[in-house]
Amino acid sequence: MKVLKFGGTSVGTVNSLTNVKRIVEEIPGRKVVVVSALGGITDLLIATARLAVADDIAYLDSYARIVERHIAVIDGVVPESRRDATLAMVKMMLDELGNIFKGVMLLHDLSPRALDIIVSYGERLSSVIVSNAIKGATHFDSRTFIRTKEGPHGANVLDSELTNRLIEEKVCAYEWDTAVMGGFLATDAKGEVTNLGRGGSDYTAAIMAAALDADILEIWTDVDGFMTADPRVIDTAYVIDELTYTEAMELCNFGAKVIYPPTIYPVYHKNIPILVKNTFNPSAPGTRISNEPPHRKPSDKAIKGISSINDTCLVTITSLCMVGVIGVNSRIFNALTAKGVSVFLVSQAASENNTTIAVRNADADLAVRTLREEFATELATGMFNDVVAERDLATVAVVGENMKHTTGLAGKLFNTVGRNGINVIACAQGASETNISFVIERKSLRKALNVIHDSFFLSECQVLNLFLIGVGNVGRSLMQQISKQQEKLLREKNLRINVVGIASSKRGVFNRDGLDVADWRRLLDEEGIDVTPDIIRREVLNMNIFNSVFVDCTASADVAALYKDLLSHNVNVVAANKIAASGDYDVYKELKETARRKDVKYLFETNVGAGLPIINTINSLINSGDKILKIEAVVSGTLNYIFNVLAADVPLSRAVVMAKEAGYTEPDPRIDLSGKDVIRKLVILAREAGYEVSQEDVEKNLFIPEEMLAGEADEFISKVASLDEEFEKMRGDAEAAHRHFRFVASFDNGHLSVGLRSVDSDHPFYNLAGSNNVILLTTDRYMEYPMVIKGYGAGAEVTAAGVFADIISIANIR
Repeated sequence: MKVLKFGGTSVGTVNSLTNVKRIVEEIPGRKVVVVSALGGITDLLIATARLAVADDIAYLDSYARIVERHIAVIDGVVPESRRDATLAMVKMMLDELGNIFKGVMLLHDLSPRALDIIVSYGERLSSVIVSNAIKGATHFDSRTFIRTKEGPHGANVLDSELTNRLIEEKVCAYEWDTAVMGGFLATDAKGEVTNLGRGGSDYTAAIMAAALDADILEIWTDVDGFMTADPRVIDTAYVIDELTYTEAMELCNFGAKVIYPPTIYPVYHKNIPILVKNTFNPSAPGTRISNEPPHRKPSDKAIKGISSINDTCLVTITSLCMVGVIGVNSRIFNALTAKGVSVFLVSQAASENNTTIAVRNADADLAVRTLREEFATELATGMFNDVVAERDLATVAVVGENMKHTTGLAGKLFNTVGRNGINVIACAQGASETNISFVIERKSLRKALNVIHDSFFLSECQVLNLFLIGVGNVGRSLMQQISKQQEKLLREKNLRINVVGIASSKRGVFNRDGLDVADWRRLLDEEGIDVTPDIIRREVLNMNIFNSVFVDCTASADVAALYKDLLSHNVNVVAANKIAASGDYDVYKELKETARRKDVKYLFETNVGAGLPIINTINSLINSGDKILKIEAVVSGTLNYIFNVLAADVPLSRAVVMAKEAGYTEPDPRIDLSGKDVIRKLVILAREAGYEVSQEDVEKNLFIPEEMLAGEADEFISKVASLDEEFEKMRGDAEAAHRHFRFVASFDNGHLSVGLRSVDSDHPFYNLAGSNNVILLTTDRYMEYPMVIKGYGAGAEVTAAGVFADIISIANIR
């Protein structure tokens, strides 16, 4: 025995009904088929009734659409041999319905009883059509055996005992292979039409399954099963193969609209499994819900799914006089129950000085008014503070039986949420440990769902959402590297690099779903918007996306000025731009402290030595208790390249042009030749080594006169040519003495200096080829033999690779 329920979308069109017919007819053995109204008909019935009571003649057009829908479905799915009889029966019911609408219009009255009768026609009509469409089916009228009685606040609740007895009398007493009936429908003790509430067709099916001791209850809908999260919010959500009744109930209660929550109760008590299947994809295995899924393993993920309610209001009552007073909470909940206010989350401090409840926004005013009335005396005397409502919030619930006794899970959950700048306003966890629920601002809901799904490996991969600012040599190279590596990182490391923003100094394009990095130029030109640094900041923060990384490949002070605000909003920052780390010391310190406080990353490894691991190495030494005593470094790949290519036939001015053509210089080569770039790098090294220094503290021994640095950048090369003869003489003298020029940055006993030196063949800097960099670190541990870090120190590709490495390090993959 199987009970199958088909929802409105499953019986909404000729094509979907054809699927239903095929599914049912291919299942062997006895089966009960419970159907909803045709998709959209229930809403149309209600809308038509409201037009009629308003004496709006437009109700006739609405009624006509109801008639047309049902006639068209009959023509499309009912076999010709039964079509006329079906049409006659359906037209009779439609005529009854039309007369009821006319009565509503004439009386200008739409009572709850009248509306219940009107709405009942949806399932009555669909069940007649489906029973005639399916070969060998027998139709049963649910109103004759599903009984309700009046419950709290006048609501209709199931009369289980009477319903079970009537099912035995009205259904079991007959011979049938396939029974078809409408869901949702019921009658009360007076014989008046009632219903089981919106979603009640699922409930009808569960009632039938329990009463008939079915082997399984199948809920056929328009999704493949329960998803790990809402796929409309999280595109990486996937189907959960198995759930316990408890897990399914928790997910349903917190917004997962796969099945109507009361559906679970009847079958749970008889341990009848539920199988959620897709009418439009019947080959999909679906989700099986049972008491103990047989394939549950200790290695299963702790969290099975995430659900949410985006319509939350927190109502808080506070008083120091509540502490230790018995009965306060009883009064709170009794008062709310008497007014029919549903509370779905409770949070109370251990000190007992406040109690916070979560209700729907629509119930907020009633809840506040009710509690103010209940505690009027206490409020008037000042014993209690006012009752306060905080609206427009959202509730997130993470669910899983394997969460029980999983050490540190709650800590990881809240740390993950907090690290992405999401403030938890209230939280609750039952002793069963199957559900951790918390309330946040509604605007953060999408971000919270994504970061939880991603961080707890419900997703198949971890995601980093990148904003790439700057499309010069480094930025272009970085985008090429990302485009080349995206697929491999996803395949081998389960890391998805999702570029959601690209901007130049004038144009920007942003899309939270991701941009094709290989097509960035066209996207920027054709789909981009005009931007300024402030517009870029606004786009990044307004997107409010999880695991976001701001990548600065510019040399702009205005872009660097955005870092503080971005870090404060939990956006990671990766900077090739040296301005922030080498500028005002207080700004540098504040950025580092903000990143620590917000638990995000501010990384700038490429500020010194391009792709060389210099800053990381210094940090590791300091963090392990070592102390940096002295730094000697050649950290300008540009200047090292220039001095290495100097020759009798390559004067200084030509060497500068060659460096620029090779992509080694800054966009403005004066930054390199003035020593400014090296000064910045030295300051950054000293700061990372733990010293409070500024650029003004650096002694400068420069080889380019200050007056040559004035004017326009384009004029600079021609000015340098005036130094060619002098430099050739210097180069010749050094070559004769077997010495090489090196522009050296030095930090020694608190003294900082940069300048041109000639070093002999015994010096570690002598054989430094091409654009390579070298850093000597003398520390407490590396005293006699300084640590040497050496390698490529300039070039767009190498710098981009260093930026890429910083980006990947944020994901903490191995």
